[in-house]
Amino acid sequence: MPALSETVTLNNGTKMPLVGLGCWKIPNDVCAQQVYDAIKIGYRLFDGAQDYENEKEVGQGIRKAIDEGLVKREDLFVVSKLWNSYHRPEHVKLALQKTLDDLGLDYLDLFYIHFPLAFKFVPFEERYPPGFYTGAQDEKDDHISLEKVPVLDTYRALEKLVDEGLIKSIGISNFRGILVHDLLQGARIKPVALQIEHHPYLTQEQLVQYCKQQDIQVVAYSSFGPQSFIEMDLELAKTVPTLFEHETVEKIAQNHKVSTSQVLLRWATQRKIAIIPKSSKKERLLLNLTVDEQLTLSQEELAAISGLNKDIRFNDPFGWLDEGFPVFS
Repeated sequence: MPALSETVTLNNGTKMPLVGLGCWKIPNDVCAQQVYDAIKIGYRLFDGAQDYENEKEVGQGIRKAIDEGLVKREDLFVVSKLWNSYHRPEHVKLALQKTLDDLGLDYLDLFYIHFPLAFKFVPFEERYPPGFYTGAQDEKDDHISLEKVPVLDTYRALEKLVDEGLIKSIGISNFRGILVHDLLQGARIKPVALQIEHHPYLTQEQLVQYCKQQDIQVVAYSSFGPQSFIEMDLELAKTVPTLFEHETVEKIAQNHKVSTSQVLLRWATQRKIAIIPKSSKKERLLLNLTVDEQLTLSQEELAAISGLNKDIRFNDPFGWLDEGFPVFS
């Protein structure tokens, strides 16, 4: 039998695995096979996004596993994210249908608003996914055109998709606490999850506490801190010591005879924060999935890791292109 992750119960009664596979930066030529292999190992949650440019391949891996009888659709928890270019209510369903078509699925288990930031709409036939592109003239000027769309308008369009059965749950991503609070005042269907950058250099403890009070599951991305952003050649990431070699993390790992990556992941899951790490190695995938079975940290160790916080954020829209979008300011 494959190993399976512990689950958490979301505020709508849905069960979600605490550990999933993050699909960000999985190359297209190996993506389908990695997703298929992950299912064989025991992964049931796949965290993707329209902006990751690999949803067709994610879908191929999922459908191969279903066709071979390894899993049924209802065994899986498939996640995507609405990109910034599709925030107008009339574009939300179109964008979701594009994702469903690419994945070859009838519904999503969870659909996030990727950022609380609305770009000008770009037709699929012009460019998909559009990324920062909002038109040829804007791209030439290194400029992003924004749309005047309140977050609540986008969210209410997502609520209609829940009513239609096209998505089971709504999530929000990269939201500050006050924006979560504001959204809750007008939402008919409560978001089940908030996905945030979360690692020992950016613990966001007050936001995590607030989400727990509101029964919103926190999902961490970039659990290894600067690692992914070093690969992206982000200058800030190069100036910060890697968490894999941090003295505190290394000492705890040595005490438990585990890797530093396992310590970092367990620091999150032991506090019931869901994680979506990525790895191209099968043995590492299995260790990530079963981290709860391999390791239990003491309260002192948890506190020591949390004490590494420096409020360093690597994924900050304020640095996008020549403009500053104050999403976290």
